[in-house]
Amino acid sequence: MRITDCLPPADVASSVDPERVRTILADVRARGDVALTEWTRRFDRALPPAWSVPPEVCAQAWHDLAPADRAALEHAAANVRAFAEAQVRALVGFTLELDRGVAVGQRVVPVQRVACYVPGGRHPLPSTVLMTALPARAAGVPDVAVFTPPGADGWPHPAILAACHLCGVHRVHPVGGVHGIAAAAFGTDSIAPVDLIAGPGNAWVTEAKRQVFGLVGIDMLAGPSEVLVLCDATADPVAVAADLLAQAEHDPDAHALVLTDDAAMARRIAAEVDRQQALLPHPAVAAESLARHGCIAVLPSRAALLAAANERAPEHLELMVADPDSWIPHLHSHGALFVGRNAAEVLGDYCAGPSHVLPTGGSGRWQGGLGAHTFLKVLSVQRAGSGAAHGLAVTAVRLARLEGLEAHARAAEVRLGVPSSAAPSENA
Repeated sequence: MRITDCLPPADVASSVDPERVRTILADVRARGDVALTEWTRRFDRALPPAWSVPPEVCAQAWHDLAPADRAALEHAAANVRAFAEAQVRALVGFTLELDRGVAVGQRVVPVQRVACYVPGGRHPLPSTVLMTALPARAAGVPDVAVFTPPGADGWPHPAILAACHLCGVHRVHPVGGVHGIAAAAFGTDSIAPVDLIAGPGNAWVTEAKRQVFGLVGIDMLAGPSEVLVLCDATADPVAVAADLLAQAEHDPDAHALVLTDDAAMARRIAAEVDRQQALLPHPAVAAESLARHGCIAVLPSRAALLAAANERAPEHLELMVADPDSWIPHLHSHGALFVGRNAAEVLGDYCAGPSHVLPTGGSGRWQGGLGAHTFLKVLSVQRAGSGAAHGLAVTAVRLARLEGLEAHARAAEVRLGVPSSAAPSENA
């Protein structure tokens, strides 16, 4: 890995053709299942036996898993479910009496129909089923669908189907890519449309989510995966290097970065990355990622490290420093924070509890990761008795006329007993 005195700028450029995406979306919207069949055959080189996977197929996939794999998924699911349920409990409805007879409040209700997108590219990702479907289920969403590409036999990978069974997913659709996003957003003869699409995907899926946003909701526009390790002279270079390589093997566009104020530590980490990379059975993807995007930046002070980390706002931020608790209050922009040597980012990927669907490309400066709250709506409620409405109406009349909205003012005056045909008073 190269050692520099600054981090390279975040590379969020995409080679995706937006017009190509727009064409596919429009085709599926216009022709439904017919277009879905053509695009699936073209891109996935397979055609599902049906556009919905029967529940018994998912159940059989669960039964066929090795017992140790079932146990691992159950352990991870228990943690993800517990964390999501705690998030739901933290977001509550309330009623607040502002004035006598005036009550305002909020209701917290779930989105009704959700699509969880699960990639099916280089590796099957049953963990993504857990990280999207379980928060939706904890939020009380009554219709949770998984959209994921088909395999060679037409059905999604058995591990993904098994995870859908474990999570209680209501329906599974063996379709992915841009045409899968189109099916989720617009619906077809065989697939019901949803209200919100969540989950990671490649650059084409992300562009498709961007284009359907507004007709449906989306969780975020996520790009290539990232890890940034903040470390000082006390860090363990073996653990740092292992985490960098784990991130780099995602794909060639992944970003594995280090910030440190210790030049000797930077050299030790770089050497350890080389040593461990040579031991990987399939190092090509990680090697390309590190060559293109890997970097160890040596900065002069703790303040400079904190400022650079907040500006980068990485998807995953690891804190491998002495007294990490004193650093945390100064870190405000990241997707997920991993504190200390043993809090490996890979644990967050699979089973720690919080979802691994996180903001990338600097978007951690204004948003957090997916959670149960992603699938909840906070709806306001207002009540006012006849007497209590008087004071509010007087204020509303004044503000409406300040803004030049006479119909607004008269709607408030009706609550004051002023006839709707009456002209406004000269001193109103």
